[in-house]
Amino acid sequence: MVTLTSRQTTAAVPWAKNYARRLVITDILVLIWVVFGVQIAWFGFDSAALSGSVADLAIGYTAVSLAIIVAWLVVLAIYDTRDHRYVGTGSAEYRRIVDASIRLFAFVAIVAYVFKIDLARGYIFIAFPLGILVLMLSRWIWRQWLNAQRQGGRFSAQVLLVGSRPSVEHLAGELARHPEEGYRVVAACVPDGIIGDTLAGMNVPIVGRIPDALKALNSSGADTVAVTSSEELGAQAVRELSWGLDGSRQHLIVAPSLTQINGPRIHTRPVAGLPLIHVEMPRYEGSTHLLKRTFDVVGSTLLITLLSPVLLVLALLVKLTSAGPVFYRQERIGQNGEPFRMLKFRSMRVNADDELQALLARQGTSGQPLFKVENDPRVTSIGHFLRKHSLDEFPQLFNVLKGSMSLVGPRPQREGEVAMYDDAARRRLLLKPGMSGLWQVGGRSSLGWEDAIRLDLYYVENWSMTGDLVILWRTVKAVLQPGGDAH
Repeated sequence: MVTLTSRQTTAAVPWAKNYARRLVITDILVLIWVVFGVQIAWFGFDSAALSGSVADLAIGYTAVSLAIIVAWLVVLAIYDTRDHRYVGTGSAEYRRIVDASIRLFAFVAIVAYVFKIDLARGYIFIAFPLGILVLMLSRWIWRQWLNAQRQGGRFSAQVLLVGSRPSVEHLAGELARHPEEGYRVVAACVPDGIIGDTLAGMNVPIVGRIPDALKALNSSGADTVAVTSSEELGAQAVRELSWGLDGSRQHLIVAPSLTQINGPRIHTRPVAGLPLIHVEMPRYEGSTHLLKRTFDVVGSTLLITLLSPVLLVLALLVKLTSAGPVFYRQERIGQNGEPFRMLKFRSMRVNADDELQALLARQGTSGQPLFKVENDPRVTSIGHFLRKHSLDEFPQLFNVLKGSMSLVGPRPQREGEVAMYDDAARRRLLLKPGMSGLWQVGGRSSLGWEDAIRLDLYYVENWSMTGDLVILWRTVKAVLQPGGDAH
């Protein structure tokens, strides 16, 4: 996703106040339910009192619960957990909820220690973690609703793109690909702009040239200007453009030429009046990858143990429904180009590989580096079910335990596919291939080569343990509810 850096962040967004009010109401209900619920569960319905070194501190826990709820709501507001810049996408909203809650917990602990107030530890140590979890759950539910609204173009910034035609078309395509980010492109100004023309392949009207940006902003109904690269947009031109905006309702966004880079790798640092963007380079060794390997070993061991009855049933189904071995072993290319034998439940008839090239040639895709056959006639009756729910991939847990694969990583591909890689695609081999990955949760069989490589490269460049956990959670949902793109 293109990194967007707002130059005017204090102005209100038309939909933001209404959405923030809804979050306030939900937060109040959540905190009342959690804090008073824990109080009742811990003390019952009796009016419990707490004691301290000062005699007049002997007050009821109901007053303490009310004080905690009010203080919690205050710190959630102070840490901008309902700000339109953070809600709806990314992890910033959740991080701010956790940060605000931990700081409140620390403040309560310090006050109790200083004034020697004997707060029940169970009451405190249950209320805060439970409150954080339920707050995040409520925000996640609101996020699903907000994303659905944004798919229809509502609750989004109305963006006018200004810059060179290639950079504007690229940014417009990226924003259209991710409507949940909350940016809807309504018009564009380019150097050779002809009013009435549209951006290539998109229904985005061109409303003028770059000097016409301020005039076009008002006529197009946009509330946000996104400036991309262009020879006509020097530092002075961008400054003058910002001076012409109404700070109460219009925003300026600068979109640098950085793509497929995750937020944690980006750090903005003002130097001599210049907002310099520092981009950390990805690393493929060290303690974080030792942690990933430890997670793979522990995770695969637990899953093999828990799923052993399921693996046995699936093995019997494969054996009883078609002739041939239970398992299918195929050579795939792993980390740093090293080949390995990948293990799967057999979902095709015996010697299916011998038919592959003929089937690819028949559908005209033999020259593409993604060997995928539509309506594959080689798949067995039970194989369709196994593939739809990704059950045929369960034996790859043994590949993960052995170390040739990871629970999460790029899609493992065959030698013939890897031979067609360009330099960019070859970066997929910097990490171990995964049982699951962004390709698994981002479209599976419906993905073309360009989309598949884009997702894998994004993962390789931005890997993190937190990201792996999110992908695994989305994988569970994709297996249970595979949808129409799984076959």
